[in-house]
Amino acid sequence: MAAAAARGCPPAGSGDRALAELLLEFSRVQYRAKDGGGAAAAKVERIERRCLELFGRDYRYSVIPNVHGEVCAHYPRHIVLLEREAGASRDSYESTVQVGKLQDLINRSKMARCRGRFVCPVILYKGKHICRSATLAGWGELYGRTGYNYIFSGGSDDAWADAEDISEEDSAFRNADSQLFDKVRGHDIKLLRYLSVRYICDLMVENKKVKFGLNVTSSEKVDKAQRYADFTLLSIPYPGCEFFKDYKDRDYTAEGLIFNWKQDYVDAPLSIPVSLTQSLNIDWSEYQSWDLVQQTQNYLKLLISIINSDDDSGLLVHCISGWDRTPLFISLLRLSLWADGLIHTSLEPSEILYLTVAYDWFLFGHMLVDRLSKGEEIFFFCFNFLKHITSEEFSALKSQRRKSLPPGFTLEEICMLKQKDRGSTTSLSSDFSLGMESSPGAAGSFTYEAVELMTAGAQAQAAWRKSCASSPQAVLWNRAQQPEDRLPSTGMVEVKSSSSSSSTHSDNFLRIGSSPLEVPRSRLVSASDRESRLEEVRSAFLASYSRTIGLKAVPPSPSGAIGGLLEQFVRGVGLRGSSTL
Repeated sequence: MAAAAARGCPPAGSGDRALAELLLEFSRVQYRAKDGGGAAAAKVERIERRCLELFGRDYRYSVIPNVHGEVCAHYPRHIVLLEREAGASRDSYESTVQVGKLQDLINRSKMARCRGRFVCPVILYKGKHICRSATLAGWGELYGRTGYNYIFSGGSDDAWADAEDISEEDSAFRNADSQLFDKVRGHDIKLLRYLSVRYICDLMVENKKVKFGLNVTSSEKVDKAQRYADFTLLSIPYPGCEFFKDYKDRDYTAEGLIFNWKQDYVDAPLSIPVSLTQSLNIDWSEYQSWDLVQQTQNYLKLLISIINSDDDSGLLVHCISGWDRTPLFISLLRLSLWADGLIHTSLEPSEILYLTVAYDWFLFGHMLVDRLSKGEEIFFFCFNFLKHITSEEFSALKSQRRKSLPPGFTLEEICMLKQKDRGSTTSLSSDFSLGMESSPGAAGSFTYEAVELMTAGAQAQAAWRKSCASSPQAVLWNRAQQPEDRLPSTGMVEVKSSSSSSSTHSDNFLRIGSSPLEVPRSRLVSASDRESRLEEVRSAFLASYSRTIGLKAVPPSPSGAIGGLLEQFVRGVGLRGSSTL
């Protein structure tokens, strides 16, 4: 690993300094909750306090204590359960989970998953819990947790023997084995149901992980007793951390990098219910031809679509151990929803970056020291990848807008109808609003002309479009817009929770302007804002990473080959986000 230009704290703001200190600690020390005492423990405590402070900016939360790793040796010492937005009314989205009951279920279920990395909620979105975990544990770990499970644990993904096949020679032993799986996986299922998790996304490229010729883990999709049949299981195979050495060896270029799906150990095909893919306009049959960029983009679109569905169900994302691929997608989800102004709404770019690096990666046990030594730079890939998800097609707001529109009309056309009714051709007044999703006031916000057109046939709608093609309103939408003119096509969005004592629901509005009496809880974000916010996060990461960890050049690399990415760091420092952090 290349030495950083300066190993001390960077001469920048407190946000930059805190992130640099975090990255230095992350690259030098493998975090384990059970390792207490010493200077390292004091640094970890500072990191934990900072995470709790950042969570507390926007949420009310409870903490599950794990100070000595008694719950899980490589989960945070203070596991955060987000309950609801801070300051939100009781009518707003709120978790129904009680920390006491959750802790009891965790203690009962943790044996069910590899390394005891149980199903843990980490993001609260619209009252839904987005969770992470490892895959299901196999026979060897369940029977040998007291010692066997750490024999092969020196940095490898998983190393416990699943001896379900061995036990077939002894029917009595097999019955006992089945009873044990019934018990521990039954507790795991109870935990999933208590968290209202319905969707389980499995990133493994294997049905069962094989090492030393033995099956070493299992997964929900191959559970012999079909215990997880009531859940919606998605097999979305994604390359493991070893593949990211190829990413580093290609001078950190993901474009054109395609995983070899023909390897012997790859036996988990992509499997997604059709009902979850119809709205995405993705040809999933081509997944083996996607490069790393397209594959990551499409999987992220799928996850965003799932959590944006109309039901109240939560989501679980896991790989094998849950500390490489899992934090990659958890971090991308957190940053994408933040960029839309939907979660962590008060955090600045440097703060959300610190939170996701510290909590999603460091405190949940990502082995950065080991990964860097092997050149498996999945951690760097995650934040450099933000440049590929800045557009509105990755926005959770996009599908909300789409749901709100009457059939046959675009958002711009509805805005034109609303504007025509007022007789204004120059601006949209502050009282303009479009009800989204199930807003009870939506029907009253359209004019008689709009209602007539919505119920008319396609020919009448086409005639209306033709008649207004040369109107001032059409000119407003079709001209080349200046940044300040970007109206609903990149619309400003406010997610507003009603605080009325008589209200029993949460209303979402797409709003241009606002009343002076309104106190918006969520940040107003347009498509261009999303791009700039993610650019600021990426810029801050690249700048701090270059000063602390740096990149490791490929030995046979042509002269100056690595300079291209290092130049990104230089450009990153100059992006508009870095000067404001």
